[in-house]
Amino acid sequence: MDANKTFSDYLKNFYDRRLITIFLFGVASGFPWVMIGSAMSAWLKDEGTSRSAIGFFGIVFFVYSINFFWSPLVDRIKIPLLGAKLGQRRSWILLMQFGVIGACFGLSQINAGQSMAYAGLLALIIAICSATQDIAIDAYRIDIITQDDQEKIAAAAGMATSGWWTGFSGLGSIAFFLADMDGWNWPTVYMLLALIMSTFIIAVLMAKEPETNRDELLNVIEQRYLDKLNQNNGGMPLGLKKALVWLTVSLVEPIKEFFNRNGFKLALSLLLFIVLFKIGEAFLGRMSIVFYKEVGFSNSEIGFYSKLISWWVTIAFSLLGSLFTMRFGIVKGLFIGGIAMASSNLMFSVMALVGPNKALFVATVLVDGFTMAWSSVAVVAFISMLCNRAFTASQYALLASLSALGRTVIGSSSGVLVDSLGGNWALFFILTTVMVIPGLCILYYIKDDLNAIEATYKQKQS
Repeated sequence: MDANKTFSDYLKNFYDRRLITIFLFGVASGFPWVMIGSAMSAWLKDEGTSRSAIGFFGIVFFVYSINFFWSPLVDRIKIPLLGAKLGQRRSWILLMQFGVIGACFGLSQINAGQSMAYAGLLALIIAICSATQDIAIDAYRIDIITQDDQEKIAAAAGMATSGWWTGFSGLGSIAFFLADMDGWNWPTVYMLLALIMSTFIIAVLMAKEPETNRDELLNVIEQRYLDKLNQNNGGMPLGLKKALVWLTVSLVEPIKEFFNRNGFKLALSLLLFIVLFKIGEAFLGRMSIVFYKEVGFSNSEIGFYSKLISWWVTIAFSLLGSLFTMRFGIVKGLFIGGIAMASSNLMFSVMALVGPNKALFVATVLVDGFTMAWSSVAVVAFISMLCNRAFTASQYALLASLSALGRTVIGSSSGVLVDSLGGNWALFFILTTVMVIPGLCILYYIKDDLNAIEATYKQKQS
C-alpha cells in the first residue's frame, strides 16, 4: 500500500487502451461457458433430464482443470501461417475460436435431451477449444502488461473479470430470453450463439501482439540444459539432444521453476489454497440454474435476474475490487472475497425456504455478484503475480486449472449431493458455505509469505 497515492492515482491505471483488448478477450473467454454451462443446463432441464445427469454432464469442464498438460504447446509451438501473420498469442486464440464456433453450430443441429452422447461430444470439443483459448488469453494478458507497469496487473484482472462475466451473464442472458419466445427453441438459440461467438474474431484481428523477450529467456534456459547434456552425454546425437532439451524446458521447467522459486512447502500450500478457495462457489454455481427453475422461475426471469442484473453488479464490483487490490493488496482482497463468498451462499438457503420471491432473488443476485466479482479479481491478480514471464502460458494454465478443479470436476457431483439430501436446497447451500472455510484457513496460514511475495513483485516496477 502506497500512502502517497490517492484514489484518482489508482483510477488512472484504467486509462490504458490495452485494457480494452483484455476486456474483449475476457468476453470471448466467458461466452463458451454459456454454451456448455447455464444454457445447456436449462436446455436439459426443459427436456426433463435429471439433476444428477445434468450435474454429470458438466464433467466436460474437467478439461479446464487439465489444460496445463498442453499449455506448453501454446507457449512454444508457432501455428503455421497464422503464427507468422498474427503472432504467438493471437494465432492460438483465433484458431480455438474457430473450433468453438464449429462445435456450437453442431449443437444447433441436434436435440441435446435425445442425443446426449453426441451433445456431450460437441460440448467436450467446445470445452477443449475454450480451455486452450483461455491459455493463450491469460498469457496475452500477462505479456501485454510490461515489467514497468506491474501495478496495472490488478486493473487487468478487473477488466478480464468484467469481460468474462459480460460474456457469461450479459450475452448469456440472450439465450434465456429467446428460449421463452414464440418461434424459438434451444437448437435455434445455439445457432445464434455460434454467430455471436464469430464476432469475437474481430477483436483478435484488431488487437496488438505483445512484445516480449520470452524467446530470449527460453533460449538461455535451453542452452544451459544443452551444455549439461554435452558434458554428461557427449556421444548423443545433437538432434536428439535438442529435442530432449525442448521437451524438458517445455514440460518440466515451468513446474520446477515454480517450486524452486517458492520453496516446496510454500508451493504446495499455494496450490492447495488455489484448489480449495472457490469450491463452495463451484457447487453452488453448477446447480444454480436447476435451483432457480425448481423454485419456480421462468427462463426469462432467470435471464433477467440471474444474468442481466448479475452482469452489471459483477462489472461494478470487478472494477471496485481491482481498485481495492491496488490500494490495499491482494491478500486483503482474497480475505474479503472468501468471507463474502461464505456469507452470500446463505442467501440462497433463505431463497430456498421462501420460494420464488423476486425481491429476494434480486437481493441474492446482488450479494452473489459482489462476491463472485471481488473474489475473481483477487484470484486472477494473485495467480498472475505467481507466474514467471518465461512460462506465462504454462504456469498460469497450471495454477488456473487447479482453481478450475473445484468448479469443474468436484462441482460436477453437486447434483448427486442435492439428490442425496432429498432435494433439500437450503441444507445444500449451507454446506457450500462450510466448504469455503478450509481455503480461508490456508490463506491465513500463508498470509505472511504472500505479503512478502507481493512486496517483492511490486519492487520490480520501481
